[in-house]
Amino acid sequence: MTHFRISEAAHLLGVSDDTVRRWVGDGILVASLDSSGRQVVDGAALADQATRLAGGAADDDPVRRSARNRFTGLVTKIEIDGLMAQVELQSGPHRVVSLMSAEAARELRLEVGSKATAVVKATMVVVETEKQAS
Repeated sequence: MTHFRISEAAHLLGVSDDTVRRWVGDGILVASLDSSGRQVVDGAALADQATRLAGGAADDDPVRRSARNRFTGLVTKIEIDGLMAQVELQSGPHRVVSLMSAEAARELRLEVGSKATAVVKATMVVVETEKQAS
């Protein structure tokens, strides 16, 4: 069973350590003590909380989409060169870079500091994990 220290759990959920401690205190998350006496949160419970948090950001858009990977954040950089534009978006701890036509970037009226959502539809996604100590 996978467990995460409070600081790791906070980092994974994009919240502060104090928020995770408050959730533990309020019974939203259950913590136990690891072999060194530190509080840890069960990985499955953490995944449930992450799903609940994401569900709270429901999209009121009446359009249905097949793409499930949506990253809402702030535009941090725009480079337009000729026919193409490179747009960087910071969504929490995630940096998303999009290449699009310069025309599309202008039509979207993108500027540094504006809110935008990157919608990703990928046929191949690589998933990585850390090696487990034997």
